[in-house]
Amino acid sequence: MTTPVTETPQRGFFGHPKALANLFGTELWERFSYYGMQAILAFYLYYSVTDGGLALPKATAAGIVGAYGGLVYLASVGGAWVADRLLGAERTVFYGGVFIMLGHIGLALIPGLTGVAVGLILVIIGTGGLKSNVSALVGTLYAEGDERRDAGFSLFYMGINLGAMFGPIVTGWLQTDVSFHVGFGAAAVGMAAGLVQYVLGRRNLGPAARVVPNPLTGAARVRALAIIAAGVVVVVLLVLGGTITPENLPTVVTWVVVAAAVAYFAVILSSRKITAVERSRVYAFIPLFIISFGFWSLFQQQFTVLPIFADTRIDLDAFGFHIPPAVFNSVEPAFVIVLAPLFAYLWTKLGERQPSTTVKFSLGVIGMGLAFLLMVAVSQTGDGRAVNPLLLALILVVFAVAEMCLSPVGLSVSTKLAPKAFGAQMVALFFLSIALGSSVAGELAGYYSADNEPAYFGILGGAAIVLGLVLFGLRPLLRRLMQGVH
Repeated sequence: MTTPVTETPQRGFFGHPKALANLFGTELWERFSYYGMQAILAFYLYYSVTDGGLALPKATAAGIVGAYGGLVYLASVGGAWVADRLLGAERTVFYGGVFIMLGHIGLALIPGLTGVAVGLILVIIGTGGLKSNVSALVGTLYAEGDERRDAGFSLFYMGINLGAMFGPIVTGWLQTDVSFHVGFGAAAVGMAAGLVQYVLGRRNLGPAARVVPNPLTGAARVRALAIIAAGVVVVVLLVLGGTITPENLPTVVTWVVVAAAVAYFAVILSSRKITAVERSRVYAFIPLFIISFGFWSLFQQQFTVLPIFADTRIDLDAFGFHIPPAVFNSVEPAFVIVLAPLFAYLWTKLGERQPSTTVKFSLGVIGMGLAFLLMVAVSQTGDGRAVNPLLLALILVVFAVAEMCLSPVGLSVSTKLAPKAFGAQMVALFFLSIALGSSVAGELAGYYSADNEPAYFGILGGAAIVLGLVLFGLRPLLRRLMQGVH
C-alpha cells in the first residue's frame, strides 16, 4: 500500500507526518517486548533446572531461538495477506498486538516446554500480524517521490531500537535477580503499553490505513480459510508424529521459508494486476532479497551464537559487578538510537545525491562481514572466560552501523518497489529475507564451538564481504530494473 495519505497532517513529528509518532511508539513497545523476551529465551532453554532453565543442549537452544525468529518473520507473510485481503493494515496491527501480549503472558505463567510452545506460537502469530503492517503504514504517510521517506523510516527505526535497547536490560536484570518468568511478564506489560498508545493515536493514521486493497470475495474467503485450517492440522500432525522436532526445527523452517519466498515472487510476478514497470521493479528486488538474507544470517546471530559467547567467554565481572549476559542485546540497539537521527539527517541533507539503495545494501552486508572478521581477533584475546566485555560491545557498534545501512533502507525500498496490489506483501517479502536469515543463524549455531571460533567467524565474515562486492558490481543492472526508483 503506497497510496499517500494526504488527509493526515504532513508535518508535526520532526518535520514528518504526525501519524509517524503513533507508529513510532507502537513499534517501540512491541520491540521492548520482543527483544526483551528473546534476550533471555536461549538462556531459559539451556540453563540447568536448578538455575531456572529447561536444561536443553546449547546447540538445540540456539536452533530453537533461530527457528523462532524465522517463524516470526515468516508469519509476517500471513499478516500481510490478512491486511491486504481481509482486515486492512490498521486493524491487523491491533489484533497482532493482542496476540503478542497473550503469548508473553503464556511464557510468564505456564511452566516448562508447554509454556514455551504456547507462548512462542502466540507471539509468532501476533508479530506476523503487526510487524510488516506497521511498516507498511509508515509507507502510506509519504507520497511517491517524497525525499523524506528514507529519513522517516530511519526515525521509525529509532523507535524500534529504543524498545530493543530497554527490553533486554529490564528482562535481563529481572531474570538474574528474580526469575525467568518475571522477565517474560515484563515483556507482556510492555506490549500492553504499546496497545494502549496505539489505540489512542489510531485516528491520526487516516482512511488509507483501513483500506483493504485487494479484498476476497465470499467464496474465495471460505476457500482460503479452509486451506489455512488444513495447513495447521498438517503441522500439528507432523509435530505429534515426531517428524518435526526441536533438533531439526531450524532446517524445517529454512526450507519452508525458501519455498514461501519462491512462491511469493512467482505469484507477484505472474499477477495480471501489476504493470510492466512494477514487474521490472519486483525483479530488481530479487538480488536485494538475497543480499538481505546474507546480512541477517550474520546479524541474527546476536540471538543465537553471541549469547553463548557472552555467557561463556566474556568476563561478566570485569567492572566489579555482575553483568547479565542478556544486557549485551541492548548494546547494538543503543547505538542505533544514536546513529538513526544522524543517518536520517545525512540522507535528507544529501537528497538526490545520497547513495543508491544498491550501494547502501552493499555497505550493510560488507559491514557485517567486517564485524565477524573482528570477532576472529576478539575471540583470541583470552582463554576461557577472559574476554573483555568492551571488545564485544565494540563489535556490536559495527553491527549497528551495518544495520543502519541496510535495514531501514530495506523497509523503505520494499514500499518504493511494491506494486499497488501487493503493498504490505512486498514488505512481508523483505521480512521473509529476515526469516530466512534468522533460521539459518539457528542452523549455523550448531557449527559453533569455542574450539573453532576463528574459522567460524572468519569464513562467515569473508563470505559476507564477497556478497557485498558482487551486489556493488550489479549496480547498473539494478538501476535499469528499478525504473526510476533511487
